[in-house]
Amino acid sequence: MKPAPFDYVRPGSLEEALQALAGHPEAKVLAGGQSLVPLLSMRLAAPAVLVDINGLPDLDHVRADADGVRIGALARHAQVLRHPGVAQVQPLVALALANVAHATIRNRGTTVGSLVHADAAAEMPMVLRLLDGSVDVVGPEGRRTIAAPDLYVGPLESSLHHDEIAVEAHFPALAAHTGVAFEEIARRHGDYAMCGVAAVVTVDGDRVVSAKAGYLSVSDIPAVVDLTDALDGKISDASLARAADAALAVLDPETDIHATADYRAHLARVLTARVVTAAYDNAREEKA
Repeated sequence: MKPAPFDYVRPGSLEEALQALAGHPEAKVLAGGQSLVPLLSMRLAAPAVLVDINGLPDLDHVRADADGVRIGALARHAQVLRHPGVAQVQPLVALALANVAHATIRNRGTTVGSLVHADAAAEMPMVLRLLDGSVDVVGPEGRRTIAAPDLYVGPLESSLHHDEIAVEAHFPALAAHTGVAFEEIARRHGDYAMCGVAAVVTVDGDRVVSAKAGYLSVSDIPAVVDLTDALDGKISDASLARAADAALAVLDPETDIHATADYRAHLARVLTARVVTAAYDNAREEKA
């Protein structure tokens, strides 16, 4: 199919981009286009105006320091993945990005674009929530920061206003004595996962003092579950089973053409035990 007709604007500054959005309530922002363009082609989205922000300056940055990782709106997934400081400062970002679709998609798709597209089957929105990250947006009222828990309000729906542009994402640095892990299961390499789990575990010696897991493709919005109480300080078959039970008490897997709800629940259970254990082992390695 072909997209419905639309006007095209390629502003040269952020101010011009904001003016274009303000003047057209049905406008959409185009960055990497790896999510938006297929929606246009299938006529699942039909904006009156497409505002292409690829000509805007100073939005393709990737910075990694003691505070965390900051990613500009035009930084491509592949660019973030290649940055040597990202995996050092917040390794979960790199672990998840390596699982995003195919290399061709990663070369064009933008990490910030994926975040604000708000797809609960995508890797990066879940990672942002799990790490308590944030997104900075600019609109007519100026710049504001949206914390990850406030960003996702429904299926494919974020709390950005129609006349705002996301300009930067922040992923906090990995804390001391903390480990991370990520794993997803898809029918084919590069497909959306039927279920994916990431974990962040902090230890004191051999004892677990904090554990959280994030889940993709099992709910309408990116889901995060605190598993600290269920683990009760240790990693064992019994504690991991309790952690999986705790996660499934919060999650609500659904059936679709890719997997049944029961199968997704089974994957969530298996991956919770596997990924939490891997994050725990990673934390102990970091401590050593």
